[in-house]
Amino acid sequence: MNTFTLFSNFFQKKALLCLHEIIDLAFDEDGEDLTSNAVFPLESLANACVIAKEDFIVAGLPIIQEILKRTNGESKIVFHTNEGSQVQTGSKLISIHGHTRKILKSERIILNMLSKLSGIASQTDKFCKQLSGSKVRLLDTRKTTPGLRYPEKYAVLVGGAENHRLNLQEMLMLKDNHIDHCGSITKAVNLLRKAYSPCPAIEVECRTINDVQEAVQAKVQRIMLDNMSHDEMQAALEFIPQSIESEISGRITLDNLKQTAELNPDFISSGALTHSARSVDISMTITPA
Repeated sequence: MNTFTLFSNFFQKKALLCLHEIIDLAFDEDGEDLTSNAVFPLESLANACVIAKEDFIVAGLPIIQEILKRTNGESKIVFHTNEGSQVQTGSKLISIHGHTRKILKSERIILNMLSKLSGIASQTDKFCKQLSGSKVRLLDTRKTTPGLRYPEKYAVLVGGAENHRLNLQEMLMLKDNHIDHCGSITKAVNLLRKAYSPCPAIEVECRTINDVQEAVQAKVQRIMLDNMSHDEMQAALEFIPQSIESEISGRITLDNLKQTAELNPDFISSGALTHSARSVDISMTITPA
């Protein structure tokens, strides 16, 4: 994967604006680096090297360049691997040359971002490998860290899966609270179609086979089987025609993913791609230039 192709395609307009806001907030949280400002002269230069301390799928390399841009410092970056690559323990990921103060002020933000996003990409890669040979498409959810929605969903793409929806505007989803308030799936769908013209795609979260049958009659675009048993999902899928997409969600783990995929839905979504991913171990060494 080219280091910047996926990044530039994903981080446009709102996504890029949110990324810059996240980076600025991270710098604001850290405040002034009083220690480095006292120890290193303003003109001091350094070389830094970011190193993998374990094996993982790397994600977030282009974001490092965005982080360094926000310091208003002249930094030169060399990438030693591509975004989405499998790296080994001890591998050099990037080298940075620039002002010592700027590098040190950025150090923890760079490592935090890289370790978190690489953890998500690595977790996603493991899930995708369980689906090898299957036509089922793996999706993430909105179970992301508040404020980090865009970087985390970007990392899912790097890991090989797809995004469900970036925000509440991308698809109309009727969940249990909406349906219970309206009294039925049919009434809820009718309200959506009355409110929006043209009406965006509608997905309905179904808890029972009766829900599935009603959603099919309403001719929605996608039906999600939420937290059903294996037998219930198998039975429910028989009622969904090819003209309506099917999605399985709820308690999806590495242990049950392959078995769930054998039911052959169009999609499987899992919040574990983001909310349960462990940050990987990455370090930065800094030497005088």
